[in-house]
Amino acid sequence: MATADGFRLDGLLLGVATAATQIEGGDVESSWTDWADRPGSIADGSMPRRATDHWRRWREDTRLMASLGVQVYRMSVEWARLEPLPGVWDDAAFARYREELDLLRDKGIRPLVTLHHFSHPLWFERDGGWLAPGALWVWERFVAEVVTRLGDLVAEWVTINEPNVYVTGAHVFGDFPPGHRSLREGMRVYGVLAAAHIRAYALIHALRPGSDTMVGVAHHLRPFRPGNPRNPWHRALTPVMRHLFQDAIVRAMTTGEFAPPLRRPDGITPGRYGDFFGLNYYSRTTVTRFDDGTPPGVPVNDLGWEVYAAGLGETARWAWETYRLPVWVTENGTCDAADAFRSRYLWEHLSVLSDVRAQGVPVDRYYHWCFVDNWEWNEGEGPRFGLVALDYDTQERTVRDSGRLFAEVAREGGATADMHARYVAGQTYPVSSAGAHHR
Repeated sequence: MATADGFRLDGLLLGVATAATQIEGGDVESSWTDWADRPGSIADGSMPRRATDHWRRWREDTRLMASLGVQVYRMSVEWARLEPLPGVWDDAAFARYREELDLLRDKGIRPLVTLHHFSHPLWFERDGGWLAPGALWVWERFVAEVVTRLGDLVAEWVTINEPNVYVTGAHVFGDFPPGHRSLREGMRVYGVLAAAHIRAYALIHALRPGSDTMVGVAHHLRPFRPGNPRNPWHRALTPVMRHLFQDAIVRAMTTGEFAPPLRRPDGITPGRYGDFFGLNYYSRTTVTRFDDGTPPGVPVNDLGWEVYAAGLGETARWAWETYRLPVWVTENGTCDAADAFRSRYLWEHLSVLSDVRAQGVPVDRYYHWCFVDNWEWNEGEGPRFGLVALDYDTQERTVRDSGRLFAEVAREGGATADMHARYVAGQTYPVSSAGAHHR
């Protein structure tokens, strides 16, 4: 339970997270640049071509991370940038990533590299995406090239980010490219993504044998609860939603065991396919129908997501007790344009981690989402998740008070009552006025 007295995080590595499409900028022919060109696809009409201009400003950003005491950094590589045409590799782009990785290591920041973070080449999408007959072969070719060229600088890999968020966005609700709306198709893509991870897991270990190689998935987990526990429809739908959204795909990717409605792809056998459990945690879902729900009268962020810090402990404990893998919190953060409650959010969630670690749950990493305000997919430039504020017009970076709190916690290995008084005291959350649905 969070208190103003402080907490210890001894041995927990603290860092930040980003994704290439959301920060790099540039005219890259990806599934998302094409999607953003379609009127009405992005809430504010913005494009990922601007983003944070990180592709050119990576030195500035790396130095800023180091100044904040960042110990670990989760980043992704842009598949469309590295393989602009099928089987054609951009040597200059690989060299640029190597420069960035070198500087991170020089600054004492350990990189964790994600291979697929919602985005892939437009040619891959137009060929049928993950449902194309040769999709897994194309994916393995990409993984092999990246690991061969960058593996001497990277020991830790996330194969796929939030397969459940990607599938529901791209194939069930139609918010992400290619914009399809089919639950049946979504379940098929789940199976392909599970196979993609399992094959990549084996491939990375084959290419980089050694005890320091770590491979996993960044899973988006939420607690689910019925909107009205006395309503039989709410009670019945809650476990179904949880199974379809997270439990089935997590089990398939981690163990190679497929529960209906997922089907095991050919060539996949049960086993252990993870060296850590990547946990992305933001909120919980209150179930009244088949979508994301927030009840009235609860604390929320700028996007209307419920703030529920205890859920980070609940999901971390479930991951550990179910799969017995060390837990890395690969994303956690909140949307707060005014930085009016982010320090409180950070304090409460890190306090929860302190508690569950004391109870024996091996949470080894915490990556805050995100480092700097960035392009938030179909929401565009509006949402502000960064410890560092960004002026999109000038590209000026400004460390927020929440970023200063993060830096002090990172340097001290914990939080003190004095930090609470300076950064957290007096911060309050907005409260939802009516039940909300996010789709």
